[in-house]
Amino acid sequence: MADIRIKGRMVNAIRISLDTNDHDAIRQQLSPKLQAAFPPGTLAVIESSVEQELIALIQLLIDLDIQPMAVTEGLLGEQARAIQFPVLPPDRQLEEIKATKEQVVEVKPEPAADNAQVAPIVAHVTSYHDEILRTGQCIVQHNGDIIINAGINSGSEVIASGNIHVYGSARGRVIAGVGGNTAARIFCHSLEAELISIAGTYCVADDIPPHVVKKSVHIYLNDQQELVFEALQF
Repeated sequence: MADIRIKGRMVNAIRISLDTNDHDAIRQQLSPKLQAAFPPGTLAVIESSVEQELIALIQLLIDLDIQPMAVTEGLLGEQARAIQFPVLPPDRQLEEIKATKEQVVEVKPEPAADNAQVAPIVAHVTSYHDEILRTGQCIVQHNGDIIINAGINSGSEVIASGNIHVYGSARGRVIAGVGGNTAARIFCHSLEAELISIAGTYCVADDIPPHVVKKSVHIYLNDQQELVFEALQF
């Protein structure tokens, strides 16, 4: 038996893009966003359009319960290499567009006992998009689900913390369960995707089971955290 095995798995990480090196401003603006959408210990890739003191920035993010894992190539690259911190190539540039409309449902907490801290109101958002998602475009929903009423082209991307429904041909990258939501599911009218991912477990086009290609499919994780492709019968 081999002593080393390599498994395909995407790392659940967020990307933090900075246009300021004022650490007080970063803390003030970033802290509420992180608390609202991401659990403690979330991995982060850092990119910056201005010069930064990298070590101090890493410590700031750690203080905010975020675990920096790398920087993108650019202004921070030289400092990162000097301390043997990972440097990643920049992502392909996608235009993040707004969904046609959104529905927000506020989930109110149960009444707190005396002297107990009141839990914050949680908002679940469903994004609806009525047009084909074109090559080079992406839609992102970090607080809920995405429903695409048309298809998505090759070179496009749909990213959600919850479920994703594509009522058309899914030819791009479909990424559900961002942030570790293993209960997330993907539904496609016609599965032709470049990549499918739920909570970091992924499958590229060449590995999608042939019997579900161009079929209506329900995709979810089983108890072993493996992707299951289930053809839908109508």
